[in-house]
Amino acid sequence: MGSRWKIGLGALPIISALVATQAVASPEPRAVLELFVSQGCSACRTANQLMPEWEQEQNLIVLSFPVNYWDYLGWKDTLAHPLFGERQRGYALLRGDRQIYTPQMVINGVLSCIGSARDQVAKRVESATAVHPILPVPLALKEENGMILVDIGRGSDDAGVWLVPVRRLSQVAIQRGENAGRTETYTNVARGLYHLGTWTGSPARFEMSRKTIQAQDADSYVILLQKVKDGKPGPILGAVKGPGL
Repeated sequence: MGSRWKIGLGALPIISALVATQAVASPEPRAVLELFVSQGCSACRTANQLMPEWEQEQNLIVLSFPVNYWDYLGWKDTLAHPLFGERQRGYALLRGDRQIYTPQMVINGVLSCIGSARDQVAKRVESATAVHPILPVPLALKEENGMILVDIGRGSDDAGVWLVPVRRLSQVAIQRGENAGRTETYTNVARGLYHLGTWTGSPARFEMSRKTIQAQDADSYVILLQKVKDGKPGPILGAVKGPGL
């Protein structure tokens, strides 16, 4: 499971020395909210409807990760990928609670709660940011000559650098299963998970062609700097939104 999660859906791009760049304007994020959902889950509708509300807070980064483990109930999720279910299971194993369900919200790779419970999500965000009001490692982002360039400064931890292509808005007409007859709207839907490389705590630049985003039918992306333990996703140390998010 670990090796597949590490490889993601893409190959390692170039890592080069840090050079001065002008970052894409974006507020420093305090938290990354990952919602694990399924088109076969009737309880997910409220969580999906809350996502635009969280997105309005500019210092939050919100992502929807559709999973496929409810497909057997009669409707195959059209946005899901097995990697997303693996990511959710990795979180549960590292937390030690082994709780996997939809809609589940994971905050900063550490805390989880019911994604449709607004008060629970708000409390978990406050708990996750009590020590660090913003994510501890800043990322600088720019696009140049068709390339996505991510600069990371100095720090004290090793971590993986990940690019998540996203489709900002997706509407799906569901024809079978628990949500038959409904049209669900999804916010910032993950369309892949690409490992850009490993950050060792020294200043470095990570690069990827923007064509990778377009190939996944995405219109923006999020960069995550995230610790990995035993092949499982851990605490998120830094993040930055792509253009339009």
